[in-house]
Amino acid sequence: MKKAILVAIIGAMTLGVHAGDWGEAPVDKTPIEECVDIGGSISVGYDTDFVFYGARFTTDSIWTDVNYTIETGVADLNVGFWYLDGIDDGYDELDLYVSTGLGTYFGFDASLTYVHYFFPSADPNGTNGDLTLGLGTSLGFVDFSMSVTSGLDIGNLDFWYYEAGIEKAIGPVVVGAGLAYDDGYKSYSDFSHYYVTASTTFDLNCRASVTPYITYQGAPAGWNAESDILYGGVSLSVSF
Repeated sequence: MKKAILVAIIGAMTLGVHAGDWGEAPVDKTPIEECVDIGGSISVGYDTDFVFYGARFTTDSIWTDVNYTIETGVADLNVGFWYLDGIDDGYDELDLYVSTGLGTYFGFDASLTYVHYFFPSADPNGTNGDLTLGLGTSLGFVDFSMSVTSGLDIGNLDFWYYEAGIEKAIGPVVVGAGLAYDDGYKSYSDFSHYYVTASTTFDLNCRASVTPYITYQGAPAGWNAESDILYGGVSLSVSF
């Protein structure tokens, strides 16, 4: 039976090669784009710990993200929302965001992102926002990125937060490390934390992929952030 199927496949391929050679109408051999995206994606994920700017807000959480890229003719805008729900303690957070690329300067790709934060259960009336300038470039052997975030004094949260990191793909695994400096997020200025991380992505098809990751955060005595946090998670993303 398997041999018959194989013969049928070979025969079909042979007909495909010769189609149009025997006085028949020519066959369009242009590849069919089965996964043409219109600029959107939906992701869901699970994290053992939700760690943000060096602070652990909750454990065992699930989240979802929906975003869409709008072509303006000047600069593309990526708009979306991200919602996280703590499974055990009821902490939840809703982030609305918009980002755009600013072009390339001195070899660095620049981007600008604004995020507005809401806390429906923990603090229904609480809200704040921040603006981040991101820079990234390839150094050949590793990719380098850095970011500068301003709290904009929205919701009485006025701070600056700086982070720099490197990333390298080793086979199917992407490993990275970075260092952060906190100026006011936790009410004083000092180095926040360092981290090392690893992730890999499994493509399920041309639209869907699964990405597990693991991260370690450390902070020597006197630094701002919590130390010795080993956490991880997994996400499923689908583009459309």
